[in-house]
Amino acid sequence: MVKKGVKIEAPSGKLGVLIPGLGAVSTTFIAGVEAIKKKIAQPVGSLTQLGTIRLGKRTEHRVPKIQDFVPLATLNDLVFGGWDIYEDNCYESAAKAGVLEKTLLDAVRPEIERIKPWRAVFSQDYVKRLHGPNVKAGKNKMELAEQVMDDIERFRKTNNLSRLVMVWCGSTEIYMQPGPAHATLQAFEKALRDNNPAIAPSMVYAYAALCKGIPFANGAPNLTLDVPALTQLAQDKGVPICGKDFKTGQTLMKTILAPGLKARMLGLNGWFSTNILGNRDGEVLDDPESFKTKEESKLSVLDQILQPDLYPDLYKDFTHKVRIHYYPPRGDNKEGWDNIDIYGWLGYPMQIKINFLCRDSILAAPIVLDLVLFLDLAQRCGMRGIQEWLSFYFKSPMHAAGLYPEHDLFIQLMKLKNTLRYLKGEDLITHLGMEYYD
Repeated sequence: MVKKGVKIEAPSGKLGVLIPGLGAVSTTFIAGVEAIKKKIAQPVGSLTQLGTIRLGKRTEHRVPKIQDFVPLATLNDLVFGGWDIYEDNCYESAAKAGVLEKTLLDAVRPEIERIKPWRAVFSQDYVKRLHGPNVKAGKNKMELAEQVMDDIERFRKTNNLSRLVMVWCGSTEIYMQPGPAHATLQAFEKALRDNNPAIAPSMVYAYAALCKGIPFANGAPNLTLDVPALTQLAQDKGVPICGKDFKTGQTLMKTILAPGLKARMLGLNGWFSTNILGNRDGEVLDDPESFKTKEESKLSVLDQILQPDLYPDLYKDFTHKVRIHYYPPRGDNKEGWDNIDIYGWLGYPMQIKINFLCRDSILAAPIVLDLVLFLDLAQRCGMRGIQEWLSFYFKSPMHAAGLYPEHDLFIQLMKLKNTLRYLKGEDLITHLGMEYYD
């Protein structure tokens, strides 16, 4: 564990951002950063860019911006590169995704058009609804991992990069569970050489990143890093990791609302959630095996927040249903409906209805930015392994063995900010405040 008030290495030089998957989320992120650098847009939704942090007592009135409190890389330091199964450059991919208006894309076209995807590690065995021509070939998965490492080194040298971070923005893979191939690094590397089907493409990228000492964030619900072999490799290599599944639309609302119901001791009979979306993510999730991976991520949230084992009178046996429907006309503008059946004093029933017309990639892009900057900070602080303090950004947060994941958005935010205070040697905030009334 790093010590309180640790010496933090300065963010000198360029920071490379490696992205497997140059689709809607990543192109919205990249184009957005370039637009913000040109001062034609604002980084709305980004804690690192707009958030503040209270220090000390309320009477001290010390509330700096987070980016002024901890030494983060600046947007001008970022250099982008990535892989995709399609050959479209970043501008072409962003235009096809249809998230951002053409006027904004054209304003940053020179900067993003030069970003062309490298050949991707991909197999339809893991993402059945997609196929593309820009795919690597190799005799086994270990060779593919070595090709990814070659791409990384070429990118590092070409752009004279000081540090790198990798964020998975690729599609949701089929549902997988940890097995013998994931138990140890030796077993994992043997599985790579043997082309074992237990090794998904996202794991190849994660392994390559960790071997090169590069922090990795998993933005999808895939198993990926969440296996003993790779979490141990991260520890051994001194690399911070986090995941999984960006917390954006419907699940974001659940982690805001469910803590409120629990705080007021209001009961829950059922929560029905359905979505329509038409982007590439929707197409992928139209496959039952990929949907199973997403469903597992979404369903775990309420159980962990409401803790029915501790509050059986309020939350035992509540019904929780999640549905996702691929509807191409909607594009990236996902719409989510929630019907929530609650009950209050003396068991009298009530209902809450939510209709969230959100833009999935608009909500995800600032998450990618924050993860890039915070993971880079973590590495410069000497932090390694699972970064639970970044649970704030994920539907299904990674956590140490023997712990349950913390899903409550407000506890997650407190944990994140207290971690920053700890790193800088400041007192942690408990909100007790009794001394004000002595």
